Amino acid sequence: MEHETVTHTTAERRLARLPSGTDVTVTVHRYDGGVGPTAYVQAAQHGIELNGTAALRRLHRHLLTAEVAGTVIAVPVVNSLAFDHGSYVTPQAVDAVNPNCNRVWPGDDAGTLQERIVARLWEVIEPTDVVIDLHTGTPDMLEHVRFQHGNRKSRTLAATFGADYLLTDSPSDGEADDGTGDGDAADDNAADDEPYQGKLRTAAAQAGIPAIVPELSNSRQIDHDAAHRGVRGLRNVLGELGMLREEPAPTPSQTILRNDEGRIGTDASGLFEPNPEVTVGDHVSAGTELGTVYCPSTFEERQRVTTTDDGVIYSLTRESVVTAGEKVACIAERA
Repeated sequence: MEHETVTHTTAERRLARLPSGTDVTVTVHRYDGGVGPTAYVQAAQHGIELNGTAALRRLHRHLLTAEVAGTVIAVPVVNSLAFDHGSYVTPQAVDAVNPNCNRVWPGDDAGTLQERIVARLWEVIEPTDVVIDLHTGTPDMLEHVRFQHGNRKSRTLAATFGADYLLTDSPSDGEADDGTGDGDAADDNAADDEPYQGKLRTAAAQAGIPAIVPELSNSRQIDHDAAHRGVRGLRNVLGELGMLREEPAPTPSQTILRNDEGRIGTDASGLFEPNPEVTVGDHVSAGTELGTVYCPSTFEERQRVTTTDDGVIYSLTRESVVTAGEKVACIAERA
């Protein structure tokens, strides 16, 4: 690899055209250095997830004066339609069939508007060597980095990012898993599991591209600490790849979680008051009380929400108003 001062360019890539004739575009940044790999980084697939975009602005400032081996491609706002509407997903008026951008990768150039948008962006992603898909969760979620089960490089890059928690998809039935992965290619069975179909990390796995998904904290508003952790993690990963002339920060002690499909919802609507003795990061047993749903008008207790399995709480809502069937917590197993 050869480190050279970066040449920075931007291009507007047209992804689709709306009925009014307005183009849907993304700004694609390229930071070209010397000979080396190509890393693709994106943020704001979901329009309220702002801190990945904030991290990319900080990375931009650093790369402009850095020597880089290879090329970094960055798309700071993937889903401008959701971003402009302050919405998690694309407005249904635009695509009622596939409103969630992260359920249709690698897209379909003959599909719905969202599928066509993704297909045009996939053309940029498919030739790259590494994918980093930045997301942002609620303030009441453990920051973590998801890696591809069975892919050692993905596992290494996830650890290098530097979060305290790592999360991996479940292995296929009957397959042993120590959380480290045991090969250099993504596990095909895990990639084909139904809950993960259509997500960028799954499309990357099926294309043989190592991918990680950092989940920073605090959607809807800029959190300077989260953005700082994001850019620090990105620099760690680029350093691990040899693209930057800097050593990654020491990896902290990390907890590996898996099987995050343990979503706990409510059976009743009302005001949800969480149990003050339970917080994210706690290891809980089945039957642990997470909170109570009350009727705001009559004050009657409608439901005590309890865990159904053992595991680690990695997200827990602190928002008070809930609707029957709404998710209030997620639990994952220790790997």
